[in-house]
Amino acid sequence: MLHAVIMAGGSGTRFWPASRRQLPKQFLKFSGEQTLIQDAVSRCTPAIADNNIWIVTNAAHSTETKRQVPSIPGEQVLLEPCGRNTAPCIGLAAIQLLAVDPDAVMLVMPADHVIQPAAMFQQAVNQAVELVTRKPDTLVLFGVEPTYPATGFGYIHRGEQLTDTVWPMFQVQSFQEKPNELTASRYSACGEYYWNCGIFVWRADRILRSLQEHAPDVYQHLVPLQAAIGLPEWEAVLAREFPKMPSISIDYAVLEKAAEVCVLEAPFDWDDVGSWHALARLNELNSDGNMLEGLVCAVDTSNCIVRTSEDHLVATIGTKDLIIVHTPTATLIADRRDEGAIKQLIAELERRNLRDYL
Repeated sequence: MLHAVIMAGGSGTRFWPASRRQLPKQFLKFSGEQTLIQDAVSRCTPAIADNNIWIVTNAAHSTETKRQVPSIPGEQVLLEPCGRNTAPCIGLAAIQLLAVDPDAVMLVMPADHVIQPAAMFQQAVNQAVELVTRKPDTLVLFGVEPTYPATGFGYIHRGEQLTDTVWPMFQVQSFQEKPNELTASRYSACGEYYWNCGIFVWRADRILRSLQEHAPDVYQHLVPLQAAIGLPEWEAVLAREFPKMPSISIDYAVLEKAAEVCVLEAPFDWDDVGSWHALARLNELNSDGNMLEGLVCAVDTSNCIVRTSEDHLVATIGTKDLIIVHTPTATLIADRRDEGAIKQLIAELERRNLRDYL
């Protein structure tokens, strides 16, 4: 049976000050009426029932997760005692799925992406599931055709075409790290590379065997966890074993080493909502190239992203290329062309012991 596993453990520091440690970006609205995590659940239904949807999140976000998606049974919100990247996260979900469904197929996806239309996403998932059903050892990745030379994404280099299906599927030839601008331009023009969007379909028992083979330092801590499922000592074993796992992505741990890895050419629009620039992509711009959200009065202002609450006015005069984000406790004003500096700002807030604002 198909189960959805939504990974919701991110911190979203690049969306400071709207995203905070207690309310990271998956709990925020960036386009439309739903938050990112609510969108992630919605795009799975009705193809996948609520009792087959699982969310893996940080223990600190348990209450907010359950508040925002109350349709998901509480026992299917899996809590990590600490962040350990996607390989431990997926391993934790796999052992839980196998405890209730030995033939479980996993659709794994991040909680903080925007994917449209949902119907096309579901059709592509069904195609991947059909392949995994016929060839149980297959690990399916989704790849997005580049629309610009992005330097912030990893890339998948496709090889031999494997299927003559509605959307083609290819053997994965190699994985490429985040490239420089020149290399990214070559990848975009080539037609053989996809953005690695971090969406996967595979059998739960297959990915667990792959972790055992390729990432034993992760798998060895899953063994006692698997034995403790449903027992009173589960919480104690989780608190003891999970932090011992290395912080490693499923790409490094398994996918770059395993055989029978293929990529499905995604037919849907995708945005990883990785920074404030995403607002300009996801929302309508005015005639001056501004994305204005909330109570904003902009005069002689161009190419700016301004976000504020409905009851607080932000007024700009003679500004361009800025990101301005107002919240009740902090306001960000940043050069739009140097958005990466937000990470430096977060580090400075840490250094100055201003953790209440993080």
